[in-house]
Amino acid sequence: MSTVTAADRTPVRRLTVLYDAECSLCAFLRDWLVRQPQLVPLELVPAASEEARRRFPGLDHRATLEEITVVGDSGQVYRSTAAWIVTLWALREHRGLAHRLSTPSGARLARGAVLAAAKWRGAQWGGTLPGGPGRGGRVYRRADGWSYDPSLGWTRTPPGCDNGTCATG
Repeated sequence: MSTVTAADRTPVRRLTVLYDAECSLCAFLRDWLVRQPQLVPLELVPAASEEARRRFPGLDHRATLEEITVVGDSGQVYRSTAAWIVTLWALREHRGLAHRLSTPSGARLARGAVLAAAKWRGAQWGGTLPGGPGRGGRVYRRADGWSYDPSLGWTRTPPGCDNGTCATG
């Protein structure tokens, strides 16, 4: 049985989307977002900028350059697929899509779109992201088996398959 807390019932009245200002895809999406009718106001702030650091001192700002991050007005933090879905939820013409993407099958589709965007983004930088030390050239691994190598893009090695062989069923 899950417990609903007061934080779970806190309405979202404003969202801040942190985007990589050096990324052409991110800038294109920023421009698209500002043209959309919004049910929840969106503020678009360059990730890791002085403004972002001042407004959100507790965030890992290096990580916001590698993965879309959205912050709600009550301190809610959304990353990756959840960030895309909550951003669509804020838009009048795309709220229905956001609800569909928040289902288990929709979340798989949304995750695929996020992975494709990340792969395209990595290819645009020739395998390294700009911005100095710690921004590019390294492999990013997640606990669920997904990893991002700037030279290869996103790949998945299911847990227990890291030596190249997997147990079958």
